[in-house]
Parts: sequence; C-alpha cells; structure tokens
Amino acid sequence: MALHQGSLAILENNVGVSDAVLLDPMTEDAFIENLRLRYQHNQIYTYIGTVVVSVNPYKTIPLYTPSIIEEYRSRNIYELPPHIYAITDEAYRSMRDRHLDQCIIISGESGAGKTEASKVIMQYVAEVSGKGENIDTVKEQLLQSNPVLEAFGNAKTNKNDNSSRFGKYMDIEFDYKGDPIGGVITNYLLEKSRVAVQMPGERNFHIFYQLLQGAKLNTLESLKLTREIDDYNILKGTVDADVATMNDQKNFDTVMHGMEVIGFSSEEVTSLFQLIASILKLGNVEFSHRSNEDGTDGCDLSNMAALDDAAALLGCPSADLSVALTQRKVEVRGEKVKRDLSANDGMYARDALCKAIYSRMFSWLVARINDSIKVTSGIRTEVMGVLDIYGFEVFEENSFEQFIINYCNEKLQQIFIELTLKEEQEEYIKEGIEWIHIEYFNNAVICDLVEKSNVGILALLDEECMRPGNPTDLTFLEKLNQACNNHPHYESKALKKCQNDKTLTHGTFRLKHYAGNVTYKVDGFLDKNNDLLFRHLSQAMYQCKHCLMKGLFPEGNPSQKSLKRPATAGSQFKISVTELMKNLSSKNPNYIRCIKPNNSKAANNFDEGLVRHQVRYLGLMENVRVKRAGYAFRQIYLQFLYRYKMLAGPTWPRWAGKPQEGVRILLEAQGVPEDEYAFGKTKLFIRNPKTLFDMEEKRRQHMHVLATKIQCVFKGWRQRTLYLLMKRSQVIISARFRGYWGQKMYKRTKQATLVLQCFARGWKARALLRKLKREKLEIESANVIRKFYLGYKARALLRKLKREKLEIESAIMIQKFYMGYKVRKEYQPRFRRIAGPKIARFFVIALRKKFLLDLKGKLPSLSPIDKEWPDYPKRFKAASDQLREMYHAWRCRKYRRKFNEAEKYKMKEKLMASELFKDKKEGYSKTVPKPFKGDYQNILANEKWKKLQRQNPEDNHIVFADVVQKVHRANGKSVERLLVISSQNLILIEHHSMMMKYRIPITDISAMSVSPHPDNTIVFHIQRHENGDGLSKKGDFVFLCEHTIELVSKVCLLIKNLTEKLPELHIAPLLKARFGKSEVQLSFKNGLTESVPGGVKIVRKKHTMDILYNSPTQKTSSGS
Repeated sequence: MALHQGSLAILENNVGVSDAVLLDPMTEDAFIENLRLRYQHNQIYTYIGTVVVSVNPYKTIPLYTPSIIEEYRSRNIYELPPHIYAITDEAYRSMRDRHLDQCIIISGESGAGKTEASKVIMQYVAEVSGKGENIDTVKEQLLQSNPVLEAFGNAKTNKNDNSSRFGKYMDIEFDYKGDPIGGVITNYLLEKSRVAVQMPGERNFHIFYQLLQGAKLNTLESLKLTREIDDYNILKGTVDADVATMNDQKNFDTVMHGMEVIGFSSEEVTSLFQLIASILKLGNVEFSHRSNEDGTDGCDLSNMAALDDAAALLGCPSADLSVALTQRKVEVRGEKVKRDLSANDGMYARDALCKAIYSRMFSWLVARINDSIKVTSGIRTEVMGVLDIYGFEVFEENSFEQFIINYCNEKLQQIFIELTLKEEQEEYIKEGIEWIHIEYFNNAVICDLVEKSNVGILALLDEECMRPGNPTDLTFLEKLNQACNNHPHYESKALKKCQNDKTLTHGTFRLKHYAGNVTYKVDGFLDKNNDLLFRHLSQAMYQCKHCLMKGLFPEGNPSQKSLKRPATAGSQFKISVTELMKNLSSKNPNYIRCIKPNNSKAANNFDEGLVRHQVRYLGLMENVRVKRAGYAFRQIYLQFLYRYKMLAGPTWPRWAGKPQEGVRILLEAQGVPEDEYAFGKTKLFIRNPKTLFDMEEKRRQHMHVLATKIQCVFKGWRQRTLYLLMKRSQVIISARFRGYWGQKMYKRTKQATLVLQCFARGWKARALLRKLKREKLEIESANVIRKFYLGYKARALLRKLKREKLEIESAIMIQKFYMGYKVRKEYQPRFRRIAGPKIARFFVIALRKKFLLDLKGKLPSLSPIDKEWPDYPKRFKAASDQLREMYHAWRCRKYRRKFNEAEKYKMKEKLMASELFKDKKEGYSKTVPKPFKGDYQNILANEKWKKLQRQNPEDNHIVFADVVQKVHRANGKSVERLLVISSQNLILIEHHSMMMKYRIPITDISAMSVSPHPDNTIVFHIQRHENGDGLSKKGDFVFLCEHTIELVSKVCLLIKNLTEKLPELHIAPLLKARFGKSEVQLSFKNGLTESVPGGVKIVRKKHTMDILYNSPTQKTSSGS
C-alpha cells in the first residue's frame, strides 16, 4: 500500500510533526514529546530539515519492503514521510546526476541503531541501482561484507546485543550510470582487549560463538574444538552464551555464505578458523608460580594439552611456543639474555599474543575483502561514503578504549557543527540575507584538549610512553594535572577545584565532553597506548608454518631487524581520524542522528530523561533553531525558475529577462507573502517548507493541464497519421486484391487444363497397359509349355541313365561275388581253423579304435551342466557310459579348481542343502539354481549395525541377515525381527530401532526342525543348561523365513565347522518344540485361504500349535 496520498502526505498522513522545523511552540519539551508520540506509532524517523533523526524501535517494523523502496525511488525528500530511504535517495541522485561525491554520517550512542541504519542504506542503494550480472555480483559482495565484518568485529555489550567494536567507513564507488562497481572499507581501532577479558554481562566477539555452535562436527574435530562454551576461559564466566535476539548457528551459515560470495577460498576460510581456534586454546593455557634458584620468579605451564593444540593449529613446535610464553629475550650491552617471566608476566604475554593475533587477523580480513570489491578498471567514479563508527560510550569504568572512542565522536560532532550549523549561518551572511545569530556549543576546545600537538592529552601520553626511566599510569596522570590544570573541561582529584568532589577517585580524571562528563581510569593507559608485543613472541609467530602468520607478524623476521619504535595506538588513531575528517570534508555530507529510547533494549519503552540527554549532546535543538530562524529551503534562481515557470503566464514557456526578476514575478503570481521568502545574491530562500509544498501541489495540478494539451495535440496527430495510413492501406489492399483475383482465375484455368490432360494421358496409358499385359501373358505361356517339354525330356533321359547305372552296379556286384567265390575256393584249403576268430578280433580292435578316435573329435564342452554326448555303437554302450562318467568327473574337477575360498564355501552350502533337503522338502528344486545371497538387508552398510559391531567385534563376519517373523510362544502371533547369523552367534534385532533383543552362541543350537511342506517354518532347538540363563530357560525359537533352506544349510555348515559335528535336523509333518517347561506339538495343515504376513497362520491351543499354509502344488494334484 502506498505511503502517501498526493504530494502533501508529509503534512497529512503522519502522527505529530514530521519535520521538527514546523514545531509550534519550538521548545525542547515539545521536540521530545513529538519524538515520543511518533515512536509510539512506529514512526521512528523525523526530519530536521535534511537531517534524519532515527529512534531505535528494538523490534521489527515493516518499513523496508521492496514496495516501500519503490515509493521513495526518485522522489523529493519532503514528498513522502521521513525515512532513511529519502536521504539515501537524495544523496544517490545528487551523486549520479550532479556528480557530487556524497557521504552519510551516522552518529549516536552505542545501541542507538547505527549498524542497522547502515544496512538499510546499503539495501536501498542495491535496489535502486542498475542491474546486470557483473553489477549484481558487486552488489552482493558489498552486501555480504556486512555480516562477515559483524561476525568478526561486533559483540554483545550491556547496551547493545550487536555492538560494533570497531569503526567502519565504506566508500561505495559508482560509474557514470550510477551502478556500483566496487568499494573500499576502512576500519578504525578494533577493541582487541575484548579478546582476553570482557565486562560482566558482555560477550566476546560473535565469531567465537558462531564457530562453536554452527560449524559441523568434523570441522570442530579438525580444529580440536568442542561445542561447549564453558570449555574456553576467554568465553565463560561473564554472561550466558545464548542471546535471545541472535541465532549463532544461523548467523554462522550467513557468514560462510558471505565469505563464499566475496570470494574467499576454502583454504583461506580454514586458515581463519585455525587462528580463531588457536586463540581459544591459548586462552586455556594457565601459569603457575615457580621460584628460581637465583631468587627470581619464574612460571610453569599447567595445561600442556591446550598448548599442544594451539601449537598444532599455528604450525609450530610446542616447545618453541612454551618457551615464548615463559621466557623473554633481553639485549644487554649487545648480548641476548633469556629471562624467565613471572606468572603474571606470562599471563600478560599470553593475552597480548591472543589480542595481537585477532587484531591483525581482522585487519587482514578487511584487506582481503577490499581486494575482492576494489575497482579494477581505471574509469572515473563517483563515491558515496557510509560511516558506521562506535557511538559515544560511558561505562562504570572507562579506560583507554572509551577515551579513544569518545575522542572520535568529538571529532564527528565537530565536523557536524562545522558543516551544518556554522555553514548554515555563513551561507546567510554570504548571500546577504538578514540573520539573527544563534549561539551553539562549539566542541573544538575539547578536540584541542585531546589532540593538540605537544600539550594535548594524546601528545602527553606519547611523551610519557617514550620517557626513559620507569613511567607509570600515575606519573602520566600527574603530568596531565600539571598541563591541564586551568582547562575548563578537565577535572581531577589532585586539582584544587575538585578536591571536594566525591565522585572523583584517585587514579582517574574527568573530561567534559559535548555528550556529558566521562570519568576515565588511567590504569592500563600506557600499556594500551604502547600496544607492544614482546619481540620474541613476534619472532615465534613468524617462524610458524601457518600460511598467514608471516604476513601478520612481519616484524618477527630476523633478517629485517629494526630498532625503530613503532607508532603508539593513540597517534595511529589520531592520524586515521584526521584522514577520515579530510575525507568527509571533501564530500557533500548527509546526517542520520540515532537515538536510543531506553537502556533495557525493550520495545515500546521511551525513557524521556535518556532521550533528553541525547538530544542535548547531539545539538539537535541548535540545529532546529537554525533551520527555524532561517530558511528551510534555498535554490539557485535559474533552477527554481526552470521548475515552476509554468505557474505564471509571463514566465511560460520561456523567460528572457534576469532569473531573479522572473522568480519575483512567479512568486507574486502565486500570492506568496513577502515575509515567506528572501532574495539572496544567487539563491532564493523560502522560510516555510509548506510554501514549497503548496507550489509543488500547484505545479502538479498545472502539469495535468499541460499534459492535457500535449494529449490533444498528440491525439490529433495520431488520428491524422492513422487516416493517412488507412488511405495508403486501402490503395495497397485494392491493388493486392486485383492481383490476387487475377492469380486465382489463372490458377483455376490452369487446374482445369491439367485435369483434362490427366484424363487423356490416363486413357492412353491404360490402353498401352492392356497391350503390354497381353504380350506378357503370351510370352509366359510359351515359357510354361517349353518348361514342361524340357522336363519331360529330362525325366526320360534320367530314367535311361539310372537303368544303365543299375545294370553296371549289378554287373560289378556279380563280379565281386564271383571273384570272392573263386578266391575262397582257391585258398580254403590253406587256412587253419583258428583264422576266423583272429580276423574277428582284428575287426573288433579296428572298430574300437575307430570308436575312440571318433569320440575324441566329438567331445562335448567343458561346462559341467552340459548333458550332450556323442552317439556310439550299441556294442560299446558300457564303455561309452564309463567314459562319460570319467569325462564328467574330470571337467567337474577342473571347474572346481577355478573357485576361490568364498565360492568353494558357497558350493559347500549348496551341497549341504542337497544332502539335507533333496527329495525331502517341497520346493527344494526351486532353490537349486538360485545362489545363496546371505545378507538380504545389506546390513554391513547400516550405520546403527556398525555401532553394534564395534561393541561386539566377534560378529564382524555376517553369514545370514534377513527380516523374519518370530512366533510368540504364548499365543502363536508373529512379529517382524531382523535375524542375523554371524560366525559365532545368532542375533535377533528389532529392525526399526536396531536394538538387540537376543544374542545366542551358535553352538547352543542343538537341533533344527522343519516340515516337508512349503510353510517357511523353522524351529531352533536351544540347549538347556542346568544352571543356564533366562534365555535358555525360555525354550526353543520358532521363525517364519522365506529362505528356510538357505538358513538351515548355512547354520548346519557353520555348526559343523565349529564343533566338527553336524547338528540334528528333523524333517517331519509333526514337530515338537520346548516352550519353557512345557512341550508343544507343531502340526501342519494345507488350506489357508486368507492373506497373512509370511503366508502362514499359526493357532496355539494349549500343547498344540496348528500351522496353516497354502500349497499350490498339492491343490493342483488334488484337483487333477
């Protein structure tokens, strides 16, 4: 739904006053009451001219949807209700259309919503800028940099669950079309002391908790971490790790996605996590006091496991890391001397190392993101900067970090004063507009107190850090008291003017900031400003094999030894802030002033006192008074005339005179009172925004009139153009129709001619066809007669030749008999009486030889199942049968030699099945060609079985596994169970939960019983021990199994291998089973008609158990 109804929505559809300049009366109470009223109605944004005041709602409000973004796109800042989108759109269009670099400065206390405001700005810019594959990639990288930096740089504080513990300034670079092409991120002063210690009620940086809660178990194992927060000293003891407004596991997934989008490699992500894990492990290293023989103090490490893990993650020997934490190298007159560290010094070194690793890792992370999002081409760019930096902080104990943070906020307030209040008044004077000067607090005096060369607090702190001797925090405080004795914004207990002030204690000083008085405790100022890491620690880190350590600790390189003292933290931050101020001053500023409504982070809770304090120190009332006493709107004459020239006749459509005179005529024509505007040297100034809104409304109405005239001219031109087009079309259509009609008549005549031609050609073709058919018939008839004649002659010749051949063969036969007769008659006297048997034996031997040679060439294949055998003479039947058996035995032996041990065992199982069930069990023949599979459930791939297997290693080898029906002993009902036969045991498992029910040694099976029918029933008879357990007392087991023959064969062979004795197997129509102390008889009946699990129905009647089954074979035989 639209947020506005016309261009006056800012005055009509809002609660309270949208622009504080329009408040009446203009008092502080009225201003705060207006903020409260709008806050209670979820209208959290209010204007002060072009400055947006944002009140943190501490809840989700539907103000950031794509439809609302579309409402604010390319709209005047005052045209819609106040919103961050409005000021962002104004800055974006000024940058794109006027080529003016912009910056959006977000300021306010910690917890006022600055980080969320920067996200809203990034979201709006991403939505309204151009589209394209490369552009979308850049936008996604810029957006995803936020959650990554928040994870590493934000933490829960007592004032804010997602407090930025570093300053961030992002320059987004655009091309000439206004499309984002890259960016640069600058970070300021990470609060690295939080790594080692946090205040009560606060957490460490988010990434520690996100890694432990969101990473996968294998990742944590590789990093030597666990999910328990309390296992790590730097995380436990300050606050509950869970934060109601945050989901660490979900945020970790977001960070991983962001790193992937930005372009981090998996090796870089792993390296970052290794450094984080090493910090957690180093935090667990503890020190115990040791007195040396020379009277000095030393220390020992009491948690070597944590040290070993940290060393492994960093890639260095544990001994080197241990020495680095417990000893220090000191140069005395050119000689290096090792000195033991005391327990306190060791803890200081450990904490300093943790802070240094994390701080430098964070700087590397920012540089790595910049490498991905930087502009690589050399094209000209426009820049929009977004500053999201820590807010003004006041804690019960304020240290060096709060001092630096509040100094930065002082500088931001100074630039706000210079660029807003001061510039506002100076512009009126420059334009020659009558102006009443408004007093405002200029905090330049406080900035000078902190940063002024030689006499500022930072200069004195650096001087004390570099002073020879033994400087301490208290000597620094004494120097401050001497240098700032008469400064009105400095207070200390040692000064006469503050000796009666009981709120000041010794070791503290107080600064009167623009936001209020803050008392700082000087403990740790020198150490934190020096920010020194023992050189031997840097060298130890440089020697680590971790891929990032040499880049993070370059000063540890032994070949690049330097005695130059590094810059202090305060001076580095001062330089960074100065560069930031120059950067902001070079751009057109836009302001978002964030206000925290309460300290309890609760929704719908407006603490008037807290809000009043923020309104005062942010200088909002001064800003309102400047806008109210001055003019809310100003614009160059030519631009104003160009926009509103249609409202007056003399200025429309063109004004030839001076622009100022045209503007005067225009305002007089609209009846604007003279006290509502003023003429400067180059600009027109309008006092009340309502005057501008009225002119915008009149312009909008007049634009409708102009649009109507344009429509009239356009419609006339369009109708005339349409008429001329229709006229030309009519001529073209007529010409085309005449051409079409002529073509149609020609085609009809041509078609008729073709039809006549077809009929004539068809008649001639049919006549020719009849003639050709007649000639073909005559030729075929002659051929048939010729064939019959030639056949007759051939058959007569064949009969003649056969007769002649028969006569010749008959003559030869008679000749042979005659010749034989003559030979026998001639040689008969010469033969002895035994010649006949010899000749007979000769013929028998010859026939045997011929039989064997023929058999050699016709032997069947080597397959044992090939039943073919060559034909043989009847007299050699016995020999042929014997040779057939020998050949079959030889090829079976040759086939068996190809088997491995597993295949041999399977053949033994098949042989066992044959010996046990052949001709004894119905359905055995169907199982012969089917191989025994054994594991029908693929149980070896089941994770739950693997867990059971680890508990019972003797069950590694699985012989049989399948789901069976276990028959209840009491009522005969069956239930599904997973039956597993291992090489040692019979195991019965509830197959859904994989919970073991029974585990029986396989040797306790004394016998098995099955019926000769196809009922799938098997009885395992369990040995009954006199002093046996409850399982043996329960009696025998009855199962229904689809693979009964395979199961019995495998169990028999397994028991035979274990005991060298084959168990008893009963195959009978009546079986007996022992259930407890009683004996039950199992009888089998065919005739089951209903469908039941397992195909068998069991009915228990006292000492009998009837098993009903369905046998198709018996039905068929009985039916026939």
